[in-house]
Amino acid sequence: MSEFRVACLQTCTGTTPEENLTTLTSRINEAAREGADFILTPETCNFMPLNKDARRATMREESEDPIVAALAELAAELEITLLAGSVILAGQDGKSVNRSLCFNAQGEIAARYDKIHLFDVALDNGERHSESAHYEAGKQAVIADLPFGKLGMTVCYDVRFPALYRSLAAHDADFVSVPAAFTQMTGAAHWHVLLRARAIETGCFIFAPAQSGTHENGRKTYGHSLIISPWGDVLADAGLETHIIYADIITQQVDMARRQIPALQHGRPFEPPA
Repeated sequence: MSEFRVACLQTCTGTTPEENLTTLTSRINEAAREGADFILTPETCNFMPLNKDARRATMREESEDPIVAALAELAAELEITLLAGSVILAGQDGKSVNRSLCFNAQGEIAARYDKIHLFDVALDNGERHSESAHYEAGKQAVIADLPFGKLGMTVCYDVRFPALYRSLAAHDADFVSVPAAFTQMTGAAHWHVLLRARAIETGCFIFAPAQSGTHENGRKTYGHSLIISPWGDVLADAGLETHIIYADIITQQVDMARRQIPALQHGRPFEPPA
């Protein structure tokens, strides 16, 4: 059995990496002072692009991104495990990658995950999102070995694809990170129910730090960062404010939930509909 304190940051990321780093540094230091062993930031925590030209002008390679370097130093300084929920980095042919980075307490990158499922939607309120036009999709599921257990890494829109989560759980993930920048419309309709379902289906803790509010580029995000138990109980909900939520995690609860309802062992092959 392992026990640790997790903290999820809820932010309203702007277009300028330097200003975002100031906010992240302050919040991460605050969470560490409150005893957090594992701290997570939301999706696109380094910057929220104003438009595609600004994204291209601002993004950097992973090895050259100042926020990646600063977060690595901060993890080592505070001796914490730190998840940069995702950072926008330079990919191939002018596209970006939406990459989640897990830093260990020595400031080393313990695992990296590129968002697999890209958000291409047209909502009834007029919002349009075409991530595949600007981002490269990841191809590999990833589990990070943490001092307190195994972390399956996902990002935002991935939450709508339960096969990914079942695969992570089948490969012994104890927790799943779901950093996000959910829209207000889809968040109000689906955020809580999807995350609770992923927890219940897998018997994993869910750590979901989120963006919240109206951003400099005009985008509006839903907030409600969540920490959810393997039984599907909401342990902490950030609401709409930009602040930090905490929970004290007992990893034994993963085994308890899976022992009571061993659904991961009950999957059976089947033929698709004729």
